[in-house]
Amino acid sequence: MTVEVWGMMCAGAATLVAGLVLVRPRFRAATGADKILVLAPVFEAAPLAIFAAEHFTDARDLMQIVPKWLPGPLFWTYLVGVALAAAALSFIAWRCVRWAASLLALLFLIIVATVDLPNLSQGLHDRIFWTLTVRELSFASGAMVLAGSVGALGNMGSKALIAIGRRIVGMVMVFYGIEHFFFSHNVVGVPLEKMTPAWMPAPVFIAYFVGTTLVIAGIGLFFERTARMAAAGCGAVLLVITVFFYGAILIAQIHGDAVEGINYVGDTMLFAATVLLAGFQRPMEKS
Repeated sequence: MTVEVWGMMCAGAATLVAGLVLVRPRFRAATGADKILVLAPVFEAAPLAIFAAEHFTDARDLMQIVPKWLPGPLFWTYLVGVALAAAALSFIAWRCVRWAASLLALLFLIIVATVDLPNLSQGLHDRIFWTLTVRELSFASGAMVLAGSVGALGNMGSKALIAIGRRIVGMVMVFYGIEHFFFSHNVVGVPLEKMTPAWMPAPVFIAYFVGTTLVIAGIGLFFERTARMAAAGCGAVLLVITVFFYGAILIAQIHGDAVEGINYVGDTMLFAATVLLAGFQRPMEKS
């Protein structure tokens, strides 16, 4: 395996283990659906660390994504890697969380504005273009909810961040859920162009189940009474998909295109964390 593969896997695994250890006091204090929602920042941090490591180990390939009008593309690639790593560290250490979440949301919004939207005219009728664009938008929105949740109680700005972020995540979930019914042989969770491997059992059933879950939970995010339960239930389903569906694909690709396999694991875990963050609320411990 390459340095890139080892770097991505080690960064993700180390961050996940460290986060699960450090979150124990908040986990013990949580009850009900909050038992899984309180883990959202940890599951957010692990894929952020994976992608940070990818930015450091494969910078010269990734810098091709940087808009051509920006000078010094290698610098911006490394800077994004540093930003992702800093956010991951903040979320597992539970320090400066509001700043980290706010800046992470801003980073994803900048990516939407500078990388995705300039291609709107070419991608207007391209399903994958919209899938990727709203993916980044949902990542920003999940971070917005986290920033609002750890802000001052009763603050109007915090309430607005939570309300707006939660509803955007809900809309993306419904959009993705509907896609699962039209593209049931494609991979699930974030429905990209990759086809589900032929050896995967019951691919259509899995797609319909995940699609139904996304639609129902996405609608649930629009209502205060059901938002936390919807986020916890759907987030848990997506985490199971990450481990057993994409974990199996990664194992099958480990001696081939391992980077793609790791990216799909990280991408789906990040979306699962985003869904969990949509139901996040201020933890009992002081942040």
